[in-house]
Amino acid sequence: MSGAALGLEIVFVFFLALFLLHRYGDFKKQHRLVIVATLLAWYLCFLIVFILPLDVSTTIYNRCKLAVNSSPAEGNGSYVTLAPSKQKCFKPWSYIPNGIMPIFWRVVYWTSQFLTWILLPFMQSYARSGGFSITGKIKTALIENAIYYGTYLLIFGAFLIYVAVNPNFSLQWNQLQTIGIAAANTWGLFLLVLLLGYGLVEIPRSHWNGAKRGYLLMKTYFKAAKLMTEKADAEENLEDIMEEVRKVSESIKYNHPLRKCVDTILKKCPTEYQERMGRNMDDYEDFDERQNSYPSEKSLVKLHKQVIYSVQRHRRTQVQWQILLEQAFYLEDVAKNETSATRQFVHTFHSQEPENKIIQYFYTPTVEWYWECLLRPWFYRVLAVVLATFSVIVVWSECTFFSTKPVLSLFAVFIQLAEKTYNYIYIEMACFLTIFFLSICVYSTVFRIRVFNYYYLASHHQTDAYSLLFSGMLFCRLTPPLCLNFLGLTHMDATISHKNTQPTAYTSIMGSMRVLSFIADGFYIYYPMLVVILCIATYFSLGTRCLNLLGFQQFMGDSEMTSDLIDEGKELIRREKRKRQRQEEGENRRREWKERYGNRDDSTRNRVVHTDQKESSFSETNTNRPLSKYTRSNGRTERDRIELLQDAEPLDFNADSINDDPLESDSGRYQPGGRYLSMSRSKIFDDV
Repeated sequence: MSGAALGLEIVFVFFLALFLLHRYGDFKKQHRLVIVATLLAWYLCFLIVFILPLDVSTTIYNRCKLAVNSSPAEGNGSYVTLAPSKQKCFKPWSYIPNGIMPIFWRVVYWTSQFLTWILLPFMQSYARSGGFSITGKIKTALIENAIYYGTYLLIFGAFLIYVAVNPNFSLQWNQLQTIGIAAANTWGLFLLVLLLGYGLVEIPRSHWNGAKRGYLLMKTYFKAAKLMTEKADAEENLEDIMEEVRKVSESIKYNHPLRKCVDTILKKCPTEYQERMGRNMDDYEDFDERQNSYPSEKSLVKLHKQVIYSVQRHRRTQVQWQILLEQAFYLEDVAKNETSATRQFVHTFHSQEPENKIIQYFYTPTVEWYWECLLRPWFYRVLAVVLATFSVIVVWSECTFFSTKPVLSLFAVFIQLAEKTYNYIYIEMACFLTIFFLSICVYSTVFRIRVFNYYYLASHHQTDAYSLLFSGMLFCRLTPPLCLNFLGLTHMDATISHKNTQPTAYTSIMGSMRVLSFIADGFYIYYPMLVVILCIATYFSLGTRCLNLLGFQQFMGDSEMTSDLIDEGKELIRREKRKRQRQEEGENRRREWKERYGNRDDSTRNRVVHTDQKESSFSETNTNRPLSKYTRSNGRTERDRIELLQDAEPLDFNADSINDDPLESDSGRYQPGGRYLSMSRSKIFDDV
């Protein structure tokens, strides 16, 4: 069993990282190098978190063997041999033989540092480049990272010159290596405390609010209003970019030297735009450099980059809108079923995806009602209380872990009590729960934060390559200082405990921080206390209030703008729900018609299609839209138009607004009089 635990955790962590990457990334559309690099970065960081408890238990066993065979003599640091019968050491079930862990940590640590400081920044620039060849993309990536790499080389070179000139310093290679590690960990610890202070408060609070059905529904309405604004902006941006692509495609003919670049851009466009542009191509015309002005290759590279970004953003907002609709419909169903007398959960709409028969067999409507309406709120409340207790213990230990006499850090107290009885199972479980909770607080913040549209981890395969690589960089920079902070909380780090004991294999790889005493005795000890201030600021939502004052709408219960957006989102969800109800009713009627009359429906359908074609051709002749502007289709297929002609169903009528759908009106955001406030441009939803 010595190496079985290590092997099992290595395999388990790999599949865990693969599962998370599959949830956020897209294996089919994204480049393989991006997937491999991100997977490697996530895998190494998760591996450090899972393997570190085994290192702690192995170190405690080695200390026990050392204490059995030797004891420090009085007056000096030498050791004298004791009788082995005075103490007995039990080998842990997950014991790792000597020599394996140092090699393992060295490979994992330096590989992660190579990824975060060299490879991943280069791949970020490569992924965002709009070049049409590998050479062009590499050239762009090198130019963009020249300042990034040059800054570090300049600082490191100045430090080496200072050490070489000053006779008081005689640094060796191991000390230089330790200084480099300390510099990287200092930067990571600075960011770690910021993210940790947010996660320690927000995670318990989010679970507590998860038990409030009304809160979740109001927040979903708020998200719907914001997402609709973003969705409209993405659609408008895509239209503008496609118009530029159309002009470039018409100006650069088939025999132009840059036509290959234009074809590459067209391949990145949505299918419907490719078909429209292909029909209007006049390839029989030759280009004439003296008469026409053609775009340069540099402008095509910029356009290619814009096309990739706009298409990805448009697809992401479309998918997120559908997911948000399903979430809103489900929360409304939960609110309705809470007062159900039959105690069976009834869905308004059937699931569009086929359900697993095993889950469907056990998760019956009755079980679903008891879970969603009775058990789930209480489960979330209990979980929130447990997480809040952990957060309080972490904050207390962060402020007192430097105290060794007496030991005030609760995590150190737990580990030392277990160390006396050599209960290795308890030691490993306590270490795992501690570092796992710290990792959840930090990593969940990385998954939640959004830097405008440049960094955003979106689930359901909607994260772009740049954000995936950036998350890998953050994980690789945050994990080493996170582990050192955990070892300090448990007093397994000799720098904190001030004991002449055998260090863990992970600490031995990091080197002795005594080379930089102002970092080891100052920054590493007192800076984590800042987490108290950050927790207080997060509890009172100071960051959310500041963003709200700057114009970034955030969900705040006491804000008038929040109330307006909630009302707008509620109206949007109501109209989408009514649309889907009409679609399902039409599908049911067509199904009944087909079952009742069979083939008679074909002749009727053909007559209706013929009538619809006449009406559409008549409407096209009476409109004066410019043909050069490509607009989106109205989203109704021919089948839906047939449904409206066959099923003459009265639409909802409003005295203030005749249109059933507010998205087809020219007035913007919804007010009590039928207007919408969040849309600053008119006619932005004409074609939805």
